[in-house]
Amino acid sequence: MDVQLQELIAKVRDAAAGGRLLRLRGGGSKDFWGAPLLGEVLDTRSYAGIVSYEPSELVITARCGTPLAELEAALAEKGQCLAFEPPHFGPGATVGGMVAAGLSGPARASVGALRDFVLGLRMINGRGQDLTFGGQVMKNVAGYDVSRLLAGSWGTLGVITEVSLKVLPVAPGEATLMCAGLAQKPALELLHRWGAQPLPLNASAWVHDSSASPSHDYLFVRLRGAVAAVQAAVLRMSADAQALGAQVARMDKAEAAADWQASREQSLPFFDPPADDLCLWRLSVPQTAPVLDVAGSPYIEWQGAQRWLWAPAAAAAELRQATQAVGGHASLFRASRLGGKDKSVGASAPLDAVQQGIGRELQKQFDPQGVFATGRMGL
Repeated sequence: MDVQLQELIAKVRDAAAGGRLLRLRGGGSKDFWGAPLLGEVLDTRSYAGIVSYEPSELVITARCGTPLAELEAALAEKGQCLAFEPPHFGPGATVGGMVAAGLSGPARASVGALRDFVLGLRMINGRGQDLTFGGQVMKNVAGYDVSRLLAGSWGTLGVITEVSLKVLPVAPGEATLMCAGLAQKPALELLHRWGAQPLPLNASAWVHDSSASPSHDYLFVRLRGAVAAVQAAVLRMSADAQALGAQVARMDKAEAAADWQASREQSLPFFDPPADDLCLWRLSVPQTAPVLDVAGSPYIEWQGAQRWLWAPAAAAAELRQATQAVGGHASLFRASRLGGKDKSVGASAPLDAVQQGIGRELQKQFDPQGVFATGRMGL
């Protein structure tokens, strides 16, 4: 067993024996999310490195402290990628933090979420036990899929020390269309229509640009797949958008790649706080949900399923009611510049009694001493 892993295990066992809280931290690029951070920091960056990579098998295994950029660079050398496009939110992002956060980028609606690509992992639970779940192929997963349970657990169940991920080849064909002049309602309707057709629609984004005079609405769609399929889709989808009065242009590939990366990393102009008292809200709804009756203009991704909105913390009840009415939910993703007091409304809507019970039982099984019970997820 590696010395670094032994040190992590020893620290967890020591905290359990002493009744102390541990807050897991890799690069800290996602420290902004969730309830105020509590506990002694357990830095995972010392346990790093790519354990194995089999390009022919489309599987890579890496330790938790491995820089995410390093893993993606190794994949790019072989013409492969993490298809779910995980956001970094900073240069220090690590593989363990990526899995613990469970966040996915622009392509999530078409390729699946991060947890869909987790084949297996290794972890240290609250007892300080070194446990392994899953494997390096899909058929190894039987019974309760603990590997995917840890995806999006935000460090509340244990330390993810190693993870095996399914990777995919980079698509041979790609194109991005910019459709100017489509308001939110017709843009959503068009996305819903395209979603029901066999088109290589990989990602989409709709935004109202109020910085221009006059202001404009834009729908961006990215196509990926076989070259012939992408070329045929460009013609067909351009005609559909033009029929609704949109001006359609095919973007330069390098410019489009930079814009999609900025969308993933939330560095587009939309994500600059328009006022000091506004929070960034994430509205998760069914793809076919209509325009929501909420104040402000959203940034819409995932063919309508993910909608970002700037609103004060005081709008929590209104936003949650509006999203629940269409079968979704609203979460406070980033607090305002005024500080942590916004977080008193909760990162997400309170769970019902059954969900709370399941969450607490899971924590009890993984972490009976409450070493990782920092309350970050509101449990």
